[in-house]
Amino acid sequence: MTESPLVTPDWLAERHEDGHTVVVDVRWYLQGKRGIDEYRTGHLPGAHFLDVEGDLSSAPGPGRPGRHPLPSAETFARALARIGVRADSVVVAYDDTGGATAARLWWLLRYFGHDIGRVLDGGIQAWVASGRALETATPEVSHTPPLQLVTRPELVVDKSRVREMTERREGLLLDARAAERYEGKVEPIDARPGHIPGAKSAPFAANLTGPGGRFLSGDELARRYAALGVETKRPVVAYCGSGVTACHDILALAIARHENALLYEGSWSEWAADATLPAALGKDPV
Repeated sequence: MTESPLVTPDWLAERHEDGHTVVVDVRWYLQGKRGIDEYRTGHLPGAHFLDVEGDLSSAPGPGRPGRHPLPSAETFARALARIGVRADSVVVAYDDTGGATAARLWWLLRYFGHDIGRVLDGGIQAWVASGRALETATPEVSHTPPLQLVTRPELVVDKSRVREMTERREGLLLDARAAERYEGKVEPIDARPGHIPGAKSAPFAANLTGPGGRFLSGDELARRYAALGVETKRPVVAYCGSGVTACHDILALAIARHENALLYEGSWSEWAADATLPAALGKDPV
């Protein structure tokens, strides 16, 4: 990756109508409201909507890891074609949670072999704060032929590999969930509270200047992750509840020029559902 994965409102304002840039609203919420409703209320000019569950994930079920398994190449290619993404496009994702779901689209594009994703730093709030308007119209688009997608399985680890890492105490596991979920104080959705033994708490929100805000600088992020034990030659695996916000930690690491972090696809939703696997409670990794 030679360019920053982040773009500013000024950058986007200059390019969002150039026929080359595709803006995508990926707002999504665990509970309480729906991203599509927020999109219809107001979105960036020309922005399309992709749904985390319908477009950026497969349906959960037997044989599939966790609550948000990765989409198939066919499903993802159809979603991209529907909003006019071509191989030479620049796809700019945004949300209203500091990139918590926008990072999933950025990561998926890399996973499927097209490093054309960017994230609007600060999301819709930064756009509005810059004095720019929203709109409610749904943009028209001429469907493009589906991209040829080739998965990069080396970017993902499964449950057996994570179990092996914990047993051998190799590599570094980062838990991107909020600290209270890591510690097991609350668990709003998954089978058990707690975290994978040996994992370190790395809440994605700490990558930001404030709630829903912009990312810290690359140097600040580098210091944050170095303090958590990230090293150049040490394997790093990020997980969260279901593999969505873990992509935020992977994005932050890329901003800090550590581009080799991997995703545990099933994340805590898969691990917690397997009663044969251990779970840890409290602030300590073990």
